[in-house]
Amino acid sequence: MTQRNDTPALLMTGMLLGLLSGTAFGQTPPEPTVLEALAIEADPESASGPVQGYRARRSASATKTDTALEEIPQSVSVVPAQVLEDLDSPRIERALDFAGGVARQNDFGGLTLYEYSVRGLTTAEFYKDGFSVNRGYMNSPDAANLERVEVLKGPASSLYGRGDPGGTINLVSKRPQRDRFARLDLGAGRWDRYRSTLDLNTPLDEAEDMLLRMNLAVEDNQNFRDYRSGERQFFAPAFSWDIDPDTRLLVQAEVIRNRQVFDRGVVAPEGRLSRVSRSAFFGEPDDGKIRNNNETLQAELERDLNPNWTLRLAGHYKQGRMNGYATEASSLAADGRTLNRDYRYRDFDWQDAITQLELRGRVLAAGIEHNLLIGTEYERYAKDERLLRSRPTATLDIYAPVYGKPRPPFSTGVGGRSTHTNELVHSRSLNLQDQMRLGERLFALVGARYDHYEQRLDNEVRGSRARQTQEEVTPRIGLLYQLTPKVGVFANAARSFKPNGGADAAGNPFEPEEGVGYEAGVKLDLLDGNLGMTLAAFHLTKENVLTADPNDPSYQMATGEVRSRGVDLQFSGRLGDALRVIGAYAYVDAEVTEDNTLDTGSRLRNVPRHSGSLMGVYELHGGLLDGLELGGALNYVGERSGNTEDSGFELPSYTTVDLLARYRASDRLSLGLNLNNVFDRTYYERSYSNVWVMPGDPRNLNLSLSWNL
Repeated sequence: MTQRNDTPALLMTGMLLGLLSGTAFGQTPPEPTVLEALAIEADPESASGPVQGYRARRSASATKTDTALEEIPQSVSVVPAQVLEDLDSPRIERALDFAGGVARQNDFGGLTLYEYSVRGLTTAEFYKDGFSVNRGYMNSPDAANLERVEVLKGPASSLYGRGDPGGTINLVSKRPQRDRFARLDLGAGRWDRYRSTLDLNTPLDEAEDMLLRMNLAVEDNQNFRDYRSGERQFFAPAFSWDIDPDTRLLVQAEVIRNRQVFDRGVVAPEGRLSRVSRSAFFGEPDDGKIRNNNETLQAELERDLNPNWTLRLAGHYKQGRMNGYATEASSLAADGRTLNRDYRYRDFDWQDAITQLELRGRVLAAGIEHNLLIGTEYERYAKDERLLRSRPTATLDIYAPVYGKPRPPFSTGVGGRSTHTNELVHSRSLNLQDQMRLGERLFALVGARYDHYEQRLDNEVRGSRARQTQEEVTPRIGLLYQLTPKVGVFANAARSFKPNGGADAAGNPFEPEEGVGYEAGVKLDLLDGNLGMTLAAFHLTKENVLTADPNDPSYQMATGEVRSRGVDLQFSGRLGDALRVIGAYAYVDAEVTEDNTLDTGSRLRNVPRHSGSLMGVYELHGGLLDGLELGGALNYVGERSGNTEDSGFELPSYTTVDLLARYRASDRLSLGLNLNNVFDRTYYERSYSNVWVMPGDPRNLNLSLSWNL
């Protein structure tokens, strides 16, 4: 944004001083000096650009349009890249700790994009720049190419299609900038963890119409867990081109190479976690690493048809393959110490292609300003999944493990435990949205999406084929009223849907999960705009959840129901000129309300009733300590059910404290230190059952160096 300032105050002050000096000394006042106009350049924040500090003011995740957060009648938590940089964390998990109401779920042995629960309901729905990135077994995102992590609370099917009613996570990637820069980051930590990243950005022409940016990351990670290690390489180039004043092109790509020891964590005999070391490994060291390689390419072309209307055409393609061996815990024998394990080989590959066409425009009708979005999307997803499994055998004493025993054969053929499936999905949709400004203080949002979903699932072992076709319309409505320039109240209601794969005992496809969400809250602009806060209450239900068939437990039925309700709070910004802060709190009551085998009122797995986080970084200015930043982060997670099927197994609550320091030695060089889990608290992040429990990291120290080349 460019502002022209003719400096009338300075001009009047100069004239007044001249008159006073002339009068005082009996001299003729000189002619006033006219100062030149002063131009102040400032880049306004955009929904896809960087955030200064911790507080974001705009987002596109909730509307697919660049909108001020204070005008969106829904909770949206934005965690900028600065938070991950301060924490020296390459993964988004730490960012989600500060989103409010987000809990960690299955991590699939550390290999792929993790699952989370948002407001108590599990979701694997991840988006990046508005495109789904969770189809298949994609690697977890890398912070090297992230500008911000955004969590849209509540159902989002009216914009994104199939998903859960708890919320949706949208990642905003780094885009090319007009500045020329290069930054190298080096890091080293306990257990021989090493990481290097490079961020290069440059204009390609004098007019700065063509821009190039490349982000690279290389990791070599050992672990506190015995025998667990991994390597990861990440490369993400991006190219933008202002073809003419009305036409813009953006092309982005990602390549990930990941090799990781598959690790399900520790076991909890009789539901007690303290009986085995948190470093104990219950796989087989000689199984080697599982490979997971992904490639992504996306492009978008925008054309301004006139000052009010813009047309966007975008495409996204990703593919991946994961393969390797692993020995995994299955169950504990009756003696409480003999672990039954099975041997597995995975060979999965997938391709996903998405095309979007959107028309955005502004219309003024009957004194009401409408911001319209008309969009259509087509997706084709194909997956070939081959899983070889042995039958469980009693092969390991958890208190005195002996590795290297002969591996059992795979159980194949009809009636065996090995599977080979081919899945093909075609999805077509149309969505409409209207953001309305009903005067100076009242904002409304209405939207709906129609989805046509076709799935074919071929069982290559049994020679069977299942098909399903689903059609859903998912509406949304929201209102926000600005009570004062600093206080806004809002409410919304929306529906969600998500297809259930597979079929029941009669061979009929399951009905899709259907959810409903209600939310009401307040948005606050505090401390002269330096601190933003959102407080909301919510009520969510989800129907057609899969549950065991009482006539044949080997099959399932889509008759279950769950409910979640509670409140959450998120805030971010500055306290004064030197302290940046971000924090969150959530109370979530998530339980089973209908099921064929679970008791009504059973708590949902890994969902704490209470959770909270707080982080602050203080910047010192002037004197010998100029350029030094000191900070800390606190994260509290309440007790959780460790297994929905066993209400007696719970993960204990925990609190971790991290400390950090940064010193800017020069304009080009910065040094960092992070001490994580200061009090060396033993804690458990997540579990899937009492034999798949993942412990958190012990106390560890990381050193980092940032160099602007």
